[in-house]
Amino acid sequence: MLRLGKMTDYATVILSFMAKSQTPVHAALEISTATGIAQPTVSKILKLLLKAKVLSSTRGAKGGYALLHAPEDITVASVITALEGPIALTECSTLENSCQQVAGCQIGNNWRLVNQTVQKALESVTLADMLLPVQSPQEITVPVASLYRLK
Repeated sequence: MLRLGKMTDYATVILSFMAKSQTPVHAALEISTATGIAQPTVSKILKLLLKAKVLSSTRGAKGGYALLHAPEDITVASVITALEGPIALTECSTLENSCQQVAGCQIGNNWRLVNQTVQKALESVTLADMLLPVQSPQEITVPVASLYRLK
């Protein structure tokens, strides 16, 4: 099962709170109180998002954290990468010759294509999209032949 960690889920909650707020700058304690996420966890996530250039910070009594970009310009892929590292479904998805089975493997390139498709899908969803009301899920099918057109 492909599953993101709790910290990534919490990061989207934090960013959604910040994006919906009328105030541009937020302290970690304020975010913790508003979201119900423990302050040490909020602080850790804010630092990771700051390092990934998703947020900016200001020191001082009126300081705090702010979105560095508009919600329309913050992708789900950038949030996942900030918290989880590079998006890779398998070891061979991102690095050439990273698997011990590479010599006899006939599908490694196909995994890279699948990984690119997932990456593009996550890059197409923004923080602004995450703020929209929930709609009924639509079935999405991707024919295998279309994966070869991504190159």
